[in-house]
Amino acid sequence: MVSSEIKNFGIIGYPVGHSLSPHMYRAAFEAAGYPNYNYIPFSIQAGKLFMAVEGIRGLGFRGVNVTIPHKTTIAKYLDAIDSDAMVIGAVNTVVNDGGMLTGYNTDVYGFLASLAEANFLPGDCHAVILGAGGAARAILWGLCKKRAEFVTIGARNPQKAQALANDFLSYGAVEGFDWNSNEFKEYMQSADILINTTPLGMFPNVEDMPPIDLNLLPEGALVYDIIYNPSETKLLKTARELGFPTLNGLSMLLLQGKESYRLYTGEIPDMEIMAKTLEKILSANK
Repeated sequence: MVSSEIKNFGIIGYPVGHSLSPHMYRAAFEAAGYPNYNYIPFSIQAGKLFMAVEGIRGLGFRGVNVTIPHKTTIAKYLDAIDSDAMVIGAVNTVVNDGGMLTGYNTDVYGFLASLAEANFLPGDCHAVILGAGGAARAILWGLCKKRAEFVTIGARNPQKAQALANDFLSYGAVEGFDWNSNEFKEYMQSADILINTTPLGMFPNVEDMPPIDLNLLPEGALVYDIIYNPSETKLLKTARELGFPTLNGLSMLLLQGKESYRLYTGEIPDMEIMAKTLEKILSANK
C-alpha cells in the first residue's frame, strides 16, 4: 500500500552535510510505502535555533532529528521533554503533535539495544567509558538504567570526567579520572566493557585513537567504539588483533534511528533496508 500523504521531517545541526540520517530515513520511508515523506537536512547556526524550532511548528513538520551543536540548547524551546532526555541533558529527536513539540533522546535506546544484539548484559558489569562529552552522558545513563555495578570514566580532562560522574552519582557508582592516571589504569584491569565515546579515530583522522593500553583489559572484555566511520577504527583494529571481541557504532546509529522512526510514525522501519543503505554509503566513502 502506497500512501499519498505528505509529511516533512528533517535534521538540524551545524554542519549537517556529513549526516547519514537523510539517506537512512528516506530509504525507510520509501520501503514502507511513503514516497511523499520528505527528509531534509537543515544547517542551522546557533543564533537561529529558536527561529528554526518555530519553523518546525509553523510549517507543520512531523519531526526532526537534532545533532551537534544543538542537542543541549534546543530543550529550552520545546514544550515537553522525555524523562531520558531530561536526565541526559540532551535531545536528539523532536516530535510535533499538532504544534506541541516534545524532545526525546533515542541514543540511550540505541546503545542498550546494540548491547542486547551483541549479547552483552550490562547489569552488574564494570564499564569503562572513554570521554566525558555529550555522547558519554547517554551511554552513562543507559548503564545506570541497567544497573551496571560500577562505571569508570576516563578523559583527557579529569575535572570534566569527575563533573560528569558527579551528575550521575544518585543513579549509580560512577567515578571520573584522567585517562593517563595510575588509578584509571588499575580500573581498566577489571573492566567487562570499554566504550569509546570520543571522536578520536573518526574519519578522516583514522590513525588517531585514545591514548590507552588495551593490554590492561582482562581477557574477554568487549571493546565498543561508537564511531561508525570507519567501520573499524584503530582502537577496534588494535583490540581485535589482541583477541578482544569488538563492536562498532553502526548498530547504535541504526537502532537509535529505529526508535526515532517509531516515535515519528508509530511503526517499526525496515531495518535491513536502513542497514544496507548505510553500508553502501560507508563503503563508497572508503
